[in-house]
Amino acid sequence: MDDTIRIETVTELARNWGRLDRYEVTHGRNDGRTQTVSREVYDHGSAAAVLLFEPNQRTVILTRQFRLPPHLNGDKAWLIEAPAGLLDGEAPAIAARREAIEETGYEPQALEFLFDAYMSPGSLTEKCACYLAHYTKGEKVADGGGLEDEGEDIEVLELGFDAVFGMIKSGEIRDGKTILMLQALKLKLSGAV
Repeated sequence: MDDTIRIETVTELARNWGRLDRYEVTHGRNDGRTQTVSREVYDHGSAAAVLLFEPNQRTVILTRQFRLPPHLNGDKAWLIEAPAGLLDGEAPAIAARREAIEETGYEPQALEFLFDAYMSPGSLTEKCACYLAHYTKGEKVADGGGLEDEGEDIEVLELGFDAVFGMIKSGEIRDGKTILMLQALKLKLSGAV
């Protein structure tokens, strides 16, 4: 059905950190007809994320940082999530490694690709490459905490692997990519994948 997609018009709405455009698109329907729809799409680039896991201690490294959209939805603004960031022209694995060091101070070891994920494909172009990596407790290569000149103020959390699932259930962890990566690690440890 992709061969039926025709972009009729693109209207620029905003150019700031990213690009916001309104598209008029004609595409095929499942019943054989075509339809034209209007969609607003935000593009600020794709990203990479990494879940750092210490297998002997069964701990993970997550971060907590300010996120305006959850606050606007009436949720806590300080979100717990895996280290992540925009690709900035780098390959996803390189960006994942860079972000882990910037945000946590730990350098990922044995970086393993898990999956690509779209978190909100109805309006965002962002595709997030998700990785799993090991870290060694206490062996930081940098301070972590993010880049102050980018407005980052990141708290590094070392949490028990089993405890994080209670945090998902309680709503303390609400970030989609983090939940997916934790679930993937749980499946991997159980031998299901």
